[in-house]
Amino acid sequence: MSELTTIARPYAKAAFDFAVEKGELSQWAEMLAFTAEIARDERVQHMLDASYSADKLAELFIAVGGDQLNTFGQNLIKVMAESQRLKALPEVCEQFLAMRRDLEKEAEVQVISATALSEEQQQAISDKLAARLERKVKLNCSVDEALVAGVVIRAGDLVIDNSVSGRMRRLSDALQS
Repeated sequence: MSELTTIARPYAKAAFDFAVEKGELSQWAEMLAFTAEIARDERVQHMLDASYSADKLAELFIAVGGDQLNTFGQNLIKVMAESQRLKALPEVCEQFLAMRRDLEKEAEVQVISATALSEEQQQAISDKLAARLERKVKLNCSVDEALVAGVVIRAGDLVIDNSVSGRMRRLSDALQS
């Protein structure tokens, strides 16, 4: 996984810089998301693992991409195919989107709770995190009944575990040490 991250970084940075320069962040985000989905397809994965030529693989991505890919997007696909890097497209997309969120001062936050959160609870969490992170916050909420009660919040490197199971785990660790 870290190898794909390293491989994807220069492609994501180049695409991001180009998209910012041209004022086409949304279009590039859509193109990369679409091509990342193509690369994730099981049938395409088999083709990427086989010894197909770079031209054939680029043609496949461009044909499937159709109207989704502009000339510059097609050029990115061709360059990545020549370097045998098409498997890194999902990671390129993730890094591009992270750079976009950073530019737009947005934070994508995972909120895992024991029960579904009400709109008021989500708004309160969002407001407090926006003040703490100094960014607009987009919550991705999910439910995990194993937490028993409370929430776990993940925003990049920041983790706030305010769940009963997390507290029990910390208490157990403290008692054992």
